[in-house]
Amino acid sequence: MAQSHSTAQLDPEAGPTPRLGRKRDHTRDPEILDAAIEVLAESGFDGMTIDMVAARAKAGKATIYRRWPSKADLVLDAVACMKAADLAPERLPDTGTLRGDLVAMIRPRSIEEGERKLRIMGGLFGMISTSPELAAAAHQAIIEPRLAVNRLFLQRAIDRGEVAADCDIDLLARVASGMSAFRMLVEQQPLDADYLLSLIDHVILPAAGIAPEARTD
Repeated sequence: MAQSHSTAQLDPEAGPTPRLGRKRDHTRDPEILDAAIEVLAESGFDGMTIDMVAARAKAGKATIYRRWPSKADLVLDAVACMKAADLAPERLPDTGTLRGDLVAMIRPRSIEEGERKLRIMGGLFGMISTSPELAAAAHQAIIEPRLAVNRLFLQRAIDRGEVAADCDIDLLARVASGMSAFRMLVEQQPLDADYLLSLIDHVILPAAGIAPEARTD
């Protein structure tokens, strides 16, 4: 029978096994997790080291290893605990048109946060294929929040008769995210306002069946 392997056994940066009976201090966890996300966004999973995270968080390596026995365990927790942007429906724009709602989301802070999340996603690619847990955490923290916003905007457009009721909301909601990821991670181009506006006007709205002459905003 094949032996099972823990995440720590598969991770070359697995730390020493914590001593039994040692009381763990979790007060530094948020700072360490935030530091791990920042290092991950900058260096990717393969380039990331526990030393880099410790330096960014101003924490000792022993402190990190007592809480997370391996780099993989640290990254999994960091991604799962990522602070979601405030995308509550009541805080989202409601301009009366699909184009207006989408354009209203093109703000410097939103663009910066979107690019950051894509860099994190890019840094995880090599590990996601072998870690279903991390893939699920990354989808929940990075991808799903924006998909939910796109679905909401499309449903609003359907409800007011702007878009046909048989529009494939889920498919269309993924188009902008997929094209943005390709542009940044494959083409290595920025997600600037001009690109996002072009994506709205030449891809999303035509795919939703909104003709140019019907765009009043």
